[in-house]
Amino acid sequence: MTAIAEIRPNQSIDLLKALHILTRDGKLNQDSRRKLKQVYHLVNFIEPLFKEVLLHNAQPVIVDHGAGKSYLGFILYDLLLKQHAAGQVVGIETRAELVAQSKKLAADLHFARMDFQHLTVAQSIESPSIPAQVDIVTALHACNTATDDAIRFALNKQAKYMVLVPCCQAEVAEALRLHKNESFALTPLSEIWRHPIHTREFGSHITNVLRCLQLEAAGYQVTVTELVGWEHSMKNELIIAKYTGQPRKNAQTRLEAILQALNLNDLGARFIS
Repeated sequence: MTAIAEIRPNQSIDLLKALHILTRDGKLNQDSRRKLKQVYHLVNFIEPLFKEVLLHNAQPVIVDHGAGKSYLGFILYDLLLKQHAAGQVVGIETRAELVAQSKKLAADLHFARMDFQHLTVAQSIESPSIPAQVDIVTALHACNTATDDAIRFALNKQAKYMVLVPCCQAEVAEALRLHKNESFALTPLSEIWRHPIHTREFGSHITNVLRCLQLEAAGYQVTVTELVGWEHSMKNELIIAKYTGQPRKNAQTRLEAILQALNLNDLGARFIS
């Protein structure tokens, strides 16, 4: 097969076909070329974190939480991990059929250090099948509270890094909607979410604000940016958290104050660690 300039050395052609980035005959059309660029863009954010982990740990563990079809886990294994003698990528997913599909693909590709677990978030925290030390936790487009599940897991494992791309965040918006009339009497800020479209958009935004404060209160340094080019939608916010062990002094206070000001105290258990 003729070499394709965009494909990196030693990258698995069979994996790219399985992910529908390459066509069955190994071709790269304009749409798949765009997809490949998007994949590389995401990996570019994670690769320096992986290299930093390698400086201190020759057997790095990456956990993809709410993995779905484990698209991200396979790409990370192929581009970052398989060239090293040790280390592991673990996909955690609650849908058994997707776990089975991922296990089969990993076996077909001879990706021996990939593991897939059919577990809930609570089970994943306690399961002996998950390594005690986890270096990087990822959650790509984990819908609604699944991103919070990944955060809860990572906090319990005291992961060195988290790489989160949230999606479809409805829980806070629903709480804002349910308490809307009560909030009108409490604060003029309720005008921010008076209209339904604003409720949805503001709810999504404030969800990530609360998550960032939660991480900072737990001793993580947080960077928020755009995952440009990953998809043509607004769901491209990228949260990268690095564990420093030094909580931001006022993060917990500000988190609690925001919950109080927005009449979201019912959600305190989710965002206050």
